[in-house]
Amino acid sequence: MPEILIADDDAAIRTVLSQALSREGYDVRVTSNANTLWRWTAAGDGDLVVTDVIMPDENVFDLLPRMKRVRPDLPVIVMSAQNTFMTAITATEKGAYDYLPKPFDLKELIGTVERALAQPAENDKAGHAPVAAEATMPLVGRSPAMQEIYRLIARMTQTDLTVMINGESGTGKELVAKALHQFGKRKSGPFVAINMAAIPSELIESELFGHEKGAFTGANSRSAGRFEQANGGTLFLDEIGDMPMEAQTRLLRVLQEGEYTTVGGRTPISTDVRIVAATHQDLGGLIDRGQFREDLYYRLNVVPLRLPPLRERGQDVPDLARHFLEQAELRGLPRKVFDKSALDRLKQHHWPGNVRELENLVQRLAALYPQEKISAELVENELSAARQSASANHLGEVNEQQLQASVSAFTAQLLESNDEDQPLENLYATVLREIEEPLISMTLRATRGNQIKAAKVLGLNRNTLRKKIKDLDLQVMRGIN
Repeated sequence: MPEILIADDDAAIRTVLSQALSREGYDVRVTSNANTLWRWTAAGDGDLVVTDVIMPDENVFDLLPRMKRVRPDLPVIVMSAQNTFMTAITATEKGAYDYLPKPFDLKELIGTVERALAQPAENDKAGHAPVAAEATMPLVGRSPAMQEIYRLIARMTQTDLTVMINGESGTGKELVAKALHQFGKRKSGPFVAINMAAIPSELIESELFGHEKGAFTGANSRSAGRFEQANGGTLFLDEIGDMPMEAQTRLLRVLQEGEYTTVGGRTPISTDVRIVAATHQDLGGLIDRGQFREDLYYRLNVVPLRLPPLRERGQDVPDLARHFLEQAELRGLPRKVFDKSALDRLKQHHWPGNVRELENLVQRLAALYPQEKISAELVENELSAARQSASANHLGEVNEQQLQASVSAFTAQLLESNDEDQPLENLYATVLREIEEPLISMTLRATRGNQIKAAKVLGLNRNTLRKKIKDLDLQVMRGIN
């Protein structure tokens, strides 16, 4: 029966693990320090190791390379209560078979042990370059949902498999793509990103594959496409669901054959890139509607990775908020801290814009308020201002016809009230005033009383805006919400 070596400084954890694995029929040996674990493995003892990272005498990440040199086929399962992205990445880089965040599910651990013993870690896993001590990625969060993301990213950095990232806008899809590249086998190569939704459909093929001089009107010289620019590295295809069908056909051919031709070119060009794609759309629904090729979907969806929206990992909000404050300070903004009430209010918010919305909010709080300690009241002020601004934008997009109808009805009412005893005068000024006052007031509120910004938004000269504020008798306060 296989022997399992357990190393953990916590006696309770050693006992629980020992009992659970013994019930499964394994021989178990336990220790509370890294030195003993090293002596056992160096002597050839044990068929598998389950160990915590932080031990009283040595960090296991320092011990792992030595263990893998003398026992390259020994599977090591690393546990940690640190539960950060870099913990998962470092565990993989150092040659661990898998990483489990604490607290963990015993059934999951037993399943991992069974898989590790059935398929031992490969010899080449010990040869990965170590992670630089200063290497960091802005993937923040200790929630169970993020732990699964970290583990999957850690596994995928050691392969060239195509990854499909699905998640709402603002969840950090490009950050994950960059992490796959930065800590992967192609990190010395370029990382090239292209957003399908941001490029006119008629230019996407040229952007992806490049074009020759004279290929179309305006092609005055040869231009390299993103595939050529990303050669030897990673090509990130963001918002892949917005790719036109014609470009989908060409992309599928590239993925199948490993070569492409430029627009207007005839000579096939070999490509050596790793593809990471991302979308916020339901590609299955697009396939059903004939808007996305099913064969391309299966080529891209080799490893699916779903990024959870922020509302599904509310426990990560405080860590993210503090992280964004630290980033603001590094960019030269004053040092700020959140009090408990502010963090509680942030956790209660639904975050329809996800992590991007939280980052923008924190940046505004750091830049606009003099207080060093950010309270729940300040957070509420900014959330309210954002809701009002969003409401104004929504009205501008959706209710244009309703606005026209309201102006028409108001004008008709004034005209109908005209009589010989009280003749109507200054109709233009009367109607214009009804529109100008809320227009200017809401713009000033959205720009927090900044008249320079408000004038730019309105398209007015600053002196003209000042005169209108005076004529309309509007109250303007700097920093209003």
